[in-house]
Amino acid sequence: MTGFFGGSGQPRPKLCPSCGTLVGATATRCHQCGASVNFSLAAASRSLGRLMPTTSPATYGILTLSCLLFVVSLLATIRESGFEAPGGNGISALMNFGGVSGAVLQRLGASLPLAYNLSQPWRFVMAVFLHGSILHIVFNMWVLMDIGPQIEEMYGSARLLFVYVLTGIGGYILSSAFGNFSVGGSGALLGLIGVLLAITTGRRSAGMQMLRGQLMRWLIYILIWGLFVRGIDNFAHAGGLATGFVLGKILADRPPNSPEERKLANALGWGAALVVLASFVMMVITNVRGS
Repeated sequence: MTGFFGGSGQPRPKLCPSCGTLVGATATRCHQCGASVNFSLAAASRSLGRLMPTTSPATYGILTLSCLLFVVSLLATIRESGFEAPGGNGISALMNFGGVSGAVLQRLGASLPLAYNLSQPWRFVMAVFLHGSILHIVFNMWVLMDIGPQIEEMYGSARLLFVYVLTGIGGYILSSAFGNFSVGGSGALLGLIGVLLAITTGRRSAGMQMLRGQLMRWLIYILIWGLFVRGIDNFAHAGGLATGFVLGKILADRPPNSPEERKLANALGWGAALVVLASFVMMVITNVRGS
């Protein structure tokens, strides 16, 4: 058939799955970006990106996972004990509206005192994506959608996911060291604020100074909220903030712009995603064994 239609029968050039550059038929690596033509993390990220929103895909992925786990935990609570009516007065009543039971949160991966977390380290990760009430998740996801896209545009999607997961873990390491039972993404969100704080430190431009002033006001509001509202995990906030500040000093505040930087960023992002997936699998296995 090849001879009939005039083909040469020789292998044809192909496109790099990572950057789309035309490479030779026998090439194993792209001469433009250095990625493997057969498989690379960058190519896998590119393929996955087609299934996600075109803007801020990692932010929306975190939002989706957090909301799905909240729906699961709330349905499990309703099944066991019914919908929890607001208890207490004022802010306390709002915080408790649509509350998830502590037993359900513990099964799904709430952060426990350090000795328990060290024996079940998946709790450091799962707790980041769990929330205790409707107001809890609404407030946290509002902050995520306000800050997440800024960080994602600055660092890229892969590194945003890495920063979010790592700062969340940092927050719960400190929280569990003080014996707290805790859930929520606020430690990771303080980590994102810590990254921005590190970026603006020492910068004298008007834009950076304005951003730093906004961040300081955010921190003051969060500190006041944590001092006067019961149930706020200030240790997770402090741990996440400190971890984020350190990362902000280490990471270059721009998207990766070389093959080596893109390869490292994709490795960090996929590593964080695999840690989240492994934590979810361990949570399921632990619950199956315990049932």
